[in-house]
Amino acid sequence: MNDNMESVLPLLTPEPWSFGELFEAFRQAPMYHLIFEGLLIIFIIRLLLSKSYSIQSKMVLTEKEKDQLIEEWTPEPLVPKLPDDYEPIKYRTVTQQGGSMLTVDGKQGINLGTFNFLGMLGRKETADAAVKSLKKYGVGTCGPRGFYGTMDVHLDFEERIAKFFGMEMGILYSYGFSTVASCIPAYSKRGDIIFCDEGVCFAVQMGLLASRSQIKFFKHNDMEDLERLLEEQVIEDKKNPKKAKKTRKFMVVEGLYTNTGQITPINKLVEFKYKYKVRIFLDESMSFGVLGKTGHGVTEHFGIDVTDIDLISACMENSLGTLGGFCVGSKYVVDHQRLSGLGYCFSASLPPMLASAAMAALDIMEDDPTMASRLQARSEHVHEELAKIAEMKVAGDPVAPIKHLYVRETGDKTRQEIMKLLELIVNMAMDEGVVLTTACYLEEEEAFLPPPSIRVAVNIAPTEDQLAMSLQVIQKVASEVLQNEV
Repeated sequence: MNDNMESVLPLLTPEPWSFGELFEAFRQAPMYHLIFEGLLIIFIIRLLLSKSYSIQSKMVLTEKEKDQLIEEWTPEPLVPKLPDDYEPIKYRTVTQQGGSMLTVDGKQGINLGTFNFLGMLGRKETADAAVKSLKKYGVGTCGPRGFYGTMDVHLDFEERIAKFFGMEMGILYSYGFSTVASCIPAYSKRGDIIFCDEGVCFAVQMGLLASRSQIKFFKHNDMEDLERLLEEQVIEDKKNPKKAKKTRKFMVVEGLYTNTGQITPINKLVEFKYKYKVRIFLDESMSFGVLGKTGHGVTEHFGIDVTDIDLISACMENSLGTLGGFCVGSKYVVDHQRLSGLGYCFSASLPPMLASAAMAALDIMEDDPTMASRLQARSEHVHEELAKIAEMKVAGDPVAPIKHLYVRETGDKTRQEIMKLLELIVNMAMDEGVVLTTACYLEEEEAFLPPPSIRVAVNIAPTEDQLAMSLQVIQKVASEVLQNEV
């Protein structure tokens, strides 16, 4: 065995360096090879000795150079230059409201322009509740809910509104716009996916933007297009199941769309929720108090269990005739907003008198559960009468109180020209004693800009005679303007 080890040992032991052989190999190497290696060695040494990044920390200018730069500098304008024919925005000024009438710019007319669906503006019950609360708490709160801005009336309203919807918990916001714009980013974050209807209002769009989520829009109220997107997402999830497991998915819709007057098919969305494992965010700002037999919204309208909806938001500036907004849902979902809802955490809380007025309005709705069904019947009648205007087409669900009147034949007219025609109709109707309004949008900001329209808001405050007169005026002035212009 020792003999074997002795024979193997020379093979395992490295031979010592021979500088003579090394010099001979160096001498015989091609010249281009030596040059390349030399440059490479120099580059490595320079790289090791040089700084990783070098920049001149300060540039010294002479006084003459400074003066020249200041003279040549032209500041950017704060706003783009206005065209010569620009007309400044003129707001219509309301000096009196309540009941069926509205006084605008000194002219009194029947109110078909504001979202006073249930006629709460001017009701003695809500006004008395607000005055009583004003005397007790004062005007404002001067603090967010988490910093001495929570009053007992806030908690009372949250309990009442949750009970009204049949949900576990409610949360109260001080501004309607910020409600849905805050609750969406409270749950959906970067990396999550939101499937959203193209027809959502601007407040919802701001919530989508704040969430920084991936937004996939589907065609307005097109359930086939929505299911196509959901099916495509299923295929994508199978390619990367690890990522899909961490990605939350939401469907965001309005119960009644402000921009179109259409009702969302919530029954189909609930079906998709369980089929594709997607959560539902429903904004009922326009459908609360309006749809369903007793005004409980789009879920009652379709006979859907309200607990199938993950989160419901709504503003109180329409059916309740006050200010603010709220969300209702399960305790686990709603309570998350108390630390994550930006509008809740960083805005002064709702003035107590407005919360008291909202509870008084809820009392009225519960004492008279026929208000919603009467509004729906009136909306159907208005829809039928507006459809008789040959020069215009009416859009919106027949039972919905929001109607949009579009010019039927626009020809080659621009959007601005069509808007001027609609404004002329609105002004002529005002002269005849009917308050209407054109639908206004932030044209540069809207994700999907709706076409120009006159928006008619049906409510239960006008008498039958007032409503009949209003419809006759709309038909008359629309025909007079459009027969000559289009």
